[in-house]
Amino acid sequence: MAGKDKERKQRWLKLTLSVPEALREAISNFMIEIGAQGVYEETLEPWTPNDLPEPAGNGVVYAYLPCDSHLENRILRLEKYIESLADLFPALEKIRFLRDTIEDPDWGEQWKKYFKPLRVGRGIVIKPTWERYTPQGGDTVIEIDPGMAFGTGQHASTRMCLEALEEVIAKDRETTAREVLDVGTGTGILGITCAKLGAEKVLCLDVDRKAVGIARENIQMNDVADRVKAVNRDVASLKDSFDLIVANLTEKIHTKLKPTLVALLRPRGYLIISGIIVENRDMIEKSFLTGSLVLHRLLTEKEWLCYVLKKEEGCP
Repeated sequence: MAGKDKERKQRWLKLTLSVPEALREAISNFMIEIGAQGVYEETLEPWTPNDLPEPAGNGVVYAYLPCDSHLENRILRLEKYIESLADLFPALEKIRFLRDTIEDPDWGEQWKKYFKPLRVGRGIVIKPTWERYTPQGGDTVIEIDPGMAFGTGQHASTRMCLEALEEVIAKDRETTAREVLDVGTGTGILGITCAKLGAEKVLCLDVDRKAVGIARENIQMNDVADRVKAVNRDVASLKDSFDLIVANLTEKIHTKLKPTLVALLRPRGYLIISGIIVENRDMIEKSFLTGSLVLHRLLTEKEWLCYVLKKEEGCP
């Protein structure tokens, strides 16, 4: 038995990145995109000169990458991304990182201490399943066990989506609370929130089968399975239309999916897109603020943007 346990052990590359505060969420998001399984942030005392120099205002991002055939490619992508950030933000200290190869890290437990109940907007509270929380009057509590999926409310792009959903559904409940589409659902956090805010029917899509499995568990946990469905499917294959579409993705994917998303959105419906950094604002606005879509609201947090767009009446 001991021999079999040893064979099942997996090796991981633990990266410890020294990151300026302004770039911490960007690098965390990027690590998730390239396949990190377990990412969390921490603000620590400056590292010693024998490690990495850490000027004031820096923090630490920990990420675990599997030691597989894609590892070197992932490291190369990280190094290129760090160089691009250095070019975009020359006044900030360049990101540096240390490597440490380990076996079977309990990263799934380690990062949980950084995920606490979080209030977003006026009345949304995101609560990890292992934490206790006593709801206050009017709270909409979403329980999340993220597993290896993206979406805990800790990231600015997710928080802004939640705030936008709260405002849009409350403001125009009769129109937006009917049928909702959540593209790239991750943990299911946005779709679940829509249902708890009053949406009648929510379809959550993700191309990652593991994410869909995690989303389904969270949907059941939040008692909204009668209104929310998570499926492993490409949004381009859909034929139905929706009153509200929310997509927390990357700029490139947003641009690629724009014709599909607009076609699926009903007249007077809302499209919420997030996961956009300030540097790509012109690209997104050139693509989306044309034709049938008009800007309803723009949310900003640090270097991240979230657009709430509305489809004009009479547009196909």
